[in-house]
Amino acid sequence: MAEEERKRERVLVVGGSGYLGQHLLAALALAADRLDVAFTHHSQAPPQPLLDALPSVRAFRADLRSGDGLEAISASFGQPHVVVNCAAISVPRACEMDPPAAMATNVPSSLVNWLLSFGNDESLLIHLSTDQVYEGVKSFYKEEDETLPVNMYGKSKVAAEKFIVEKCSNYAILRSSIIYGPQTISPVAKSLPIQWMDSVLSQGQQVEFFNDEFRCPVYVKDMVDVISSLAKTWLSDGKKVQVLLNVGGPDRVSRLNMAESVATVRGYNHNIIKSVSASSVNRGVASPSDISMDITKLTQMLSIKPISFQDGVRATLDAEAS
Repeated sequence: MAEEERKRERVLVVGGSGYLGQHLLAALALAADRLDVAFTHHSQAPPQPLLDALPSVRAFRADLRSGDGLEAISASFGQPHVVVNCAAISVPRACEMDPPAAMATNVPSSLVNWLLSFGNDESLLIHLSTDQVYEGVKSFYKEEDETLPVNMYGKSKVAAEKFIVEKCSNYAILRSSIIYGPQTISPVAKSLPIQWMDSVLSQGQQVEFFNDEFRCPVYVKDMVDVISSLAKTWLSDGKKVQVLLNVGGPDRVSRLNMAESVATVRGYNHNIIKSVSASSVNRGVASPSDISMDITKLTQMLSIKPISFQDGVRATLDAEAS
């Protein structure tokens, strides 16, 4: 078949109006000559700035709990070759307050059943999981380590992983750490970690940061590269994919270390950063103390080397300035 006659590949980003979703759509839209890209949103209307900036991308309203709206995607967009599921209730405290809602939203049963309804193996599901599936009692967890989440958010994500592994013939589950980077095309409501730290430190008042909870934050563009790489390989060779990957940055950092990096990049006085223990604050939800991740498998399998936290902070703040 001549190259120009090849059927266009369809990519659907579920939860595309969220933080990662928007960054991913912006990257996918660059391949509009060969990809048909669509996204789902839960709100009444999709964000207008996003539609204006990415005119080739189509929006569909869908409710992941009930599956309402998915049939409309089948009818007008067709079966997607790649589905990236970024939709979740990802605030641990919100999950703790309403466990049934957390399970109903975070376990993508209606989405998976919809994909199964096509009756073939032509779709790859790339699903965003979390480092919070780990218990947090050691450093640098590997993918095969036991999952023992300490909160409802982690439990709902473990349930999602199990459901996908049981039901899907092709999947990539990405256990992501904190995703940080520049603001999105249509600004998201949630507080972005680097921007928040920058704004509080810029005021010159003393601020407290936890010194005893460790993670491996990942720069958003690295996350997008990982997803794009998996999608590209699937679209080009269609070989069976059943993969579970830790996706974090290379550095194990506490909130205190994160704030220190922001202060270093910005030239703020480090004396205003006060080190405190996480146990000194009641957040209404248990939080794992060390869920840093080993990313050897990621770097070997995809040849992607995520940037250092300090470089990511610099890139984030440079992007905000411009």
